[in-house]
Amino acid sequence: MRRDANYVTSPLSPAPENAGPAMAAPTGPLTLPAVVEELLSEMAAAVRDGAPIPDEHLLSLKFVFGSSAVQALDLVDHQSVTLISSPSGRRVYQVLGSSGRTYTCLASCHYCSCPAFAFSVLRKGDSLVCKHLLAVYLSQVTRTCQQLSVSDKQLTDILSAEKTQEA
Repeated sequence: MRRDANYVTSPLSPAPENAGPAMAAPTGPLTLPAVVEELLSEMAAAVRDGAPIPDEHLLSLKFVFGSSAVQALDLVDHQSVTLISSPSGRRVYQVLGSSGRTYTCLASCHYCSCPAFAFSVLRKGDSLVCKHLLAVYLSQVTRTCQQLSVSDKQLTDILSAEKTQEA
C-alpha cells in the first residue's frame, strides 16, 4: 500500500515518533482509507464505552469490504487472531485462516502473507486488505485478540518458518 498524505495509518496502533507529514491525516476530502480508519475508530470507541458495535457500522464494513467483512468477523468470532510480542517490542499477528493455514500479518505496514493479499491488494489493487488483515484490525477494535509473549529468538524462528512456507 502506498503511504502518502491521502492514506492514514491505523488509529489502533500509535504512529512512529518520527512520523512526518506523509503519515499525517489528510487535510482535504476524505479518501476511502481515511473513511475506513474513521469507521474502525468509531467501532473501537463503542467497545471502550461497553456498547455493542452499532449495526450501521457493521453494514458499513460490509459495504466497503464485501464478503471479506463477514469472513473477517467470523475469524474474530472464532478467536483466530493472535498477537505475538517479544521483549524487544516487536509485534506480529498470526491469523488461523478458514483453510486451517496460519498467516502472518503486520498491521503496522498493512501486510498479510496470504495469497489473496498478494493478488487482490498488491497486484490488482482492487481490495484494501484481505480478510486476515481485516480480522486483525477488528480483533484490535473488539479487544478479542489472543496474546502470546515469546523471546526475540522465538519470534525470529516464527517469521523464518513463515518465509520457508512461502518458498
